[in-house]
Amino acid sequence: MIDVHYWPTPNGWKVTIMLEECGLDYRIVPVDIGGGDQFKPGFLRISPNNRMPAIVDHEPLGGGEPLSIFESGAILEYLADKTGRFLASEPRQRYRTLQWVHWQMANLGPMMGNANHFKNYGRNLAEDPAQLEYGTRRFVGEVDRLCGVMDAQLSANEHLAGAEYSIADIVTWPWAMAAGRLIDEDVWTRFPHLKRWVDAVGARPAVDRGWRVQRELGQQERTEEEERRRREILFNQTSDKVRAAREAAAREAAAD
Repeated sequence: MIDVHYWPTPNGWKVTIMLEECGLDYRIVPVDIGGGDQFKPGFLRISPNNRMPAIVDHEPLGGGEPLSIFESGAILEYLADKTGRFLASEPRQRYRTLQWVHWQMANLGPMMGNANHFKNYGRNLAEDPAQLEYGTRRFVGEVDRLCGVMDAQLSANEHLAGAEYSIADIVTWPWAMAAGRLIDEDVWTRFPHLKRWVDAVGARPAVDRGWRVQRELGQQERTEEEERRRREILFNQTSDKVRAAREAAAREAAAD
């Protein structure tokens, strides 16, 4: 059994989609990122960066004690190695796939996250809306560029890493499928190869199941005060707050 410390976001969906594709048994452990669960000592023991998703595999590859892993890209690579699926063992194709996994982790995910922050959340945080203009233009523009990178790759390949469906597709799809909402719906007309791929991957039954896992968790209604506190937790983290959380985790571990 694999415990999945999860909240329904693009990074969380990567893991549930992979687990569904591999047919592995798993248990969802909700991490309410708007409620501060990511700072709880128990979670910090397995995810020191105070970010979900993270997993704990109670029957790990290689045997032994339960194995915890954080960072969605590392989790997918681990699950691929554990099951022998969606990541080739032959070096040339393996690294052709991994380069796109790292591309998503370093480019598409962070740029879309920043674009979403400035375009959507930022208007509730900035005192002067003009403060948002450059950030919005910068990051939405970068997302547009990255969509062009994917479209070019997919014009010559069925999937991101070549002919075969792989963890490169699984790690990228939860972010890429939101491009129309983040930029504009015209993105699908301008990038038809990307649209073809987004639709094809989204039509896979395991992808649909993984994407729908406990969607209701992220659809809770909040009061104005709860929403204010949620924004404070999500967007005003400092090293002091992280240090305090880690010290609490260390004290709890020492008491066990």
